[in-house]
Amino acid sequence: MLMKSLDRLEETLDMETSALMARDLSNLDEFNRRKSQCLLEISRIVRTAEISALDPKATKRLQNLQGKIEQNQDILRRHMHAVQEVASIISNAIQKAESDSTYSAHVAKTGYGA
Repeated sequence: MLMKSLDRLEETLDMETSALMARDLSNLDEFNRRKSQCLLEISRIVRTAEISALDPKATKRLQNLQGKIEQNQDILRRHMHAVQEVASIISNAIQKAESDSTYSAHVAKTGYGA
């Protein structure tokens, strides 16, 4: 049961990471839903299982999955940073467009009528 849940999570992570690298953001909601479902399944299994009794194959599988999770987090972090940068640029452009330059640096330095 655990291995099937890990398979589903790994497949979802691979698909999401590939989509993000291809800049295809159309299925992010679905990936998020699937990851949440997988994590719920895994947490339920782990709660009832004896963790110390995991066989070496399962342990190795979890280590590999950790690497995929870290890769997925890294690319998600990069996308979020890019979104923040774009939002900042847009926000600055809107503020500049709405400003009537009454309190601009130029007026402060040279005074009115300069």
